[in-house]
Amino acid sequence: MAQWRLLVKLRLKVLGVGSSMNKESFSTETLKIVLERVNQNDADTKLLNLNNTPLPIYNHNDSPETIHVNQAVDMVNWADAIILATPDYHGSMSGSLKNFLDYFWSEFAGKTFGCICASHEKGLTVMDQMRTVIRQCYGWSLPYGISINSGQDFNEKREIINESLLVRLDYFARDLVVYGGLIREQFKKDLKSTINNSYAVRYRE
Repeated sequence: MAQWRLLVKLRLKVLGVGSSMNKESFSTETLKIVLERVNQNDADTKLLNLNNTPLPIYNHNDSPETIHVNQAVDMVNWADAIILATPDYHGSMSGSLKNFLDYFWSEFAGKTFGCICASHEKGLTVMDQMRTVIRQCYGWSLPYGISINSGQDFNEKREIINESLLVRLDYFARDLVVYGGLIREQFKKDLKSTINNSYAVRYRE
């Protein structure tokens, strides 16, 4: 008798990290919109809002294990892909986001990242800096990011009125799930294999 095996495709797990300390943040608002679209692409999501979950300044020699630190660690370990959202502060990411990134290294390997920046100057240097950190930790980045200008892209009800931005958000959510899933699946296979010609070798237990 023929035997049938049921193959269940696991849903990608996507973590969004909002880093603005402004409770009315447009970067975090956009992140929430993107996470909704990620859900629509058959992925699971979680939001880590550093405004509500502040982390102590990272100290390599003495970093306290607070409830918020443990929560952040659990969420990063849960995630297959991560979206980073930040305001543009003097051409750089927010201090809270840099501090968050300082807590991790190997946890980012084999994961795909997307970048969102609220900026009046497109935030190109900001996203370059985020990608540099990700690359140093052997993570992967989408080749494009999302830049928003709150004064041009939103109305007084905080609704997006820029049609081209809405299209770009759909691209972003779909591509993160599709390519993030491919990269994560291959990384997991490399971790379990016996091949020695992949950077994944250094992350095997």
